[in-house]
Amino acid sequence: MAMESRCDGTQNSKLKTDELYYDPPMAGPPGNNVLCELLEIDHPIIGGAMFPCSNPELVAAVSAAGGIGVVQPVSLVYVHGWNFREGIRHIRGLTDRPIGMNVLTEQSSKRYLERMRGWLDVALDEGIRFFVSSLGNPRWIVERVEPVGGLVFHDVTERRWADKALDAGVHGLVAVNARAGGHAGSRSPEDLLAEVGDLGLPVVCAGGVGDAAAYRHALGLGYVGVQIGTRLIATTECSESADYKRAIVDAAADDIVLTRRITGVPVSVIRTERVESEGTEVGGLADRLLGHPRLKHWVRAFYSLRSLIGLGRASRRGTVSHRDYLQAGKSVAGIREVRPVADIIAEWTGR
Repeated sequence: MAMESRCDGTQNSKLKTDELYYDPPMAGPPGNNVLCELLEIDHPIIGGAMFPCSNPELVAAVSAAGGIGVVQPVSLVYVHGWNFREGIRHIRGLTDRPIGMNVLTEQSSKRYLERMRGWLDVALDEGIRFFVSSLGNPRWIVERVEPVGGLVFHDVTERRWADKALDAGVHGLVAVNARAGGHAGSRSPEDLLAEVGDLGLPVVCAGGVGDAAAYRHALGLGYVGVQIGTRLIATTECSESADYKRAIVDAAADDIVLTRRITGVPVSVIRTERVESEGTEVGGLADRLLGHPRLKHWVRAFYSLRSLIGLGRASRRGTVSHRDYLQAGKSVAGIREVRPVADIIAEWTGR
């Protein structure tokens, strides 16, 4: 059994086998990659926006290494303590390469949506031209950014959301599969690409990409690039705690479960004592409210606010408590050590 380096310098002897691994790995990206051309980057790798993990140094590191880091505004402002404009300028001071922004189109809170619109205007004013949208209808984002040359890629988990995104005028899709962290989809990478790949839009693979073999496999399937999240938590530039990073290094794909207890909809987390003791489903009343056609958006907003507060506090604390949820995707199967972002991207791309 091969020994694996752990982030605390010790060795992890756990064999992390999973269908993630391919023998032989498929060929890397062809020349003139469409995602690289559109975003003016060197490698077709998007650093996924994460709450609370997307600290400015991590976002900058992905861009500096030739991919594109994506700012998560709620994380930047409320976890890492930056004024949004000054936070963008701080990242710009760390790298002169392109960066993007995540725009969540949550409709249940008018105040939240107004704040997101304001952040979008600031991002455009600061020269950001790539946006990854999530939830809701991204039409207003497209209409705002397209006149100044901006591009919008929208998160989708199945065909019906891809059709709506196409109708809204987006420029690309981020196909979130069942191996993703956060709000994962239900399809395999292969099935999801077959489902949304005929719409004439570039499609990015999100989920299950934690090592070079998975990266090359995704490109070999026909995806124009990958979006990674869990792999970036286990990096030296991520400000999350050593305990959290160690949990990712030690976890196997089977340790990832879906829980509805964070936001009311399934979220991928590492199986911990808390998850085992509390279960992964919400109570009877909450379950009924989450299924109510008029009330479900408000209930989800309540769950989301509560989770933002809890996850933000845990991130600022700098340690992992037995009460914490540890978000991660099945790409943990390919993550064996904490490494600098530049080293990871160089290994994956052969540069």
